[in-house]
Amino acid sequence: MSQVPEVLPASNDPCWCGSGRKYKRCHKGTEGRIQPGNISPMRTVPATIGAPPYAATGVVPRLEEGRVKSPEIIERMRIAGAAAREILFEAGQIVRPGITTDEIDIFVHDLTIKMGGYPSPLNYHNYPKSVCTSVNEVICHGIPDDRVLEDGDIINLDVTIYLNGVHGDTNGSFGVGNITNGDKELIRVTEECMWYGIEAVKPGVAINEIGRAIETHAKKHKFGVVRAFIGHGIGENFHTDIQVLHYYDPRNTMILREGMTFTIEPMITASGEWRHKMWDDDWTAVTADGSRTAQFEHTMVVTDTGVDVLTAGPGAVSPSAPWSR
Repeated sequence: MSQVPEVLPASNDPCWCGSGRKYKRCHKGTEGRIQPGNISPMRTVPATIGAPPYAATGVVPRLEEGRVKSPEIIERMRIAGAAAREILFEAGQIVRPGITTDEIDIFVHDLTIKMGGYPSPLNYHNYPKSVCTSVNEVICHGIPDDRVLEDGDIINLDVTIYLNGVHGDTNGSFGVGNITNGDKELIRVTEECMWYGIEAVKPGVAINEIGRAIETHAKKHKFGVVRAFIGHGIGENFHTDIQVLHYYDPRNTMILREGMTFTIEPMITASGEWRHKMWDDDWTAVTADGSRTAQFEHTMVVTDTGVDVLTAGPGAVSPSAPWSR
C-alpha cells in the first residue's frame, strides 16, 4: 500500500495510492483512517489437530444441532471457552506499537495449535486468517496484514478455538501504547455494555432484554450500538440460528431456556453512529463516519437460575464488580 503523501493531490488529480482513479473518487477524505495492507498466505494446521468440517474447503456445512445443549457438550464448551480466554489474554499482552496485525495472527495461530485446537476463523467461508484484528474504526472481521500498530490505536482481537468438537468464542479491545481518555472511556463502557447484557440472561426471559440492557447503557454515555452484526448461537457449529441483537427490538421475543449457548458481543461506536460500510474484501466492516469503535464478547450458557459465562474467569459476573478476561 502506498504511503499517504504530506501534500495531498487536487480533487481531479490521480490518487496518491496509484490506483489510476481520481483522488476525489478514491482516497479523498480517508486519510488518517485504516487502509488495507498486504495479506500473507494462509497458514496451515497439522493434520493431527481435530479440524472443523470447513477447514479444507472453506464451505461451511450446517450440522444438526439443537439450541439447548446436553451437559456433555456444555462441559466440552467450558474447556474450549477456557482455552479461548487464555489465548485472548496472551495475545493482548503482545499488543504494542510497532507490531503488525499479521504478527498477532501468527502468535494466535501457533498458540491455538499448541493448546491442541484449530483456530476457528481459519478458512471459515474462506476467511484467510486465524484471528480477527479490528483497528480503530474497523467494527469487526478485520483481516490481519502488514500494517504496523501505532501509538494511540485501539484494537479488537476476536479469538475462537475449535477444541474437542466445539467452539469457544471471545474477544476484547485493547489500547496500543498511550491512548486518549475518550478511547479509554469507549473501551470501558463497551465492556460494561457486554456485562449488562449478560446480567439480563435468565431462563424465561425474552432475548431482547439483552439488547435493551446494552442499548440503555450505551445511550447513557452517548455512544452508538452497531446493528448489522450480532451475537449468535454456538456449539458444534461456529454459528447457530440464535440471534442476539445488541439493541432493543420488540419483535425479537425468543424465550431463553436452560442449556442454550450463545455469544454476547456488542460493538459500540464513539460518535453514536450505528451504520457501517464494507471494504471490497467483503469481510472488513468500518463505521460509516470513521468514528472509533470497540467490542467485547463472551460465550455463555443459560442455567436454571441465570447464566454461566464459559469464556470468563472466576468472579467475572457483573459490571458492578471487578472481573477478569
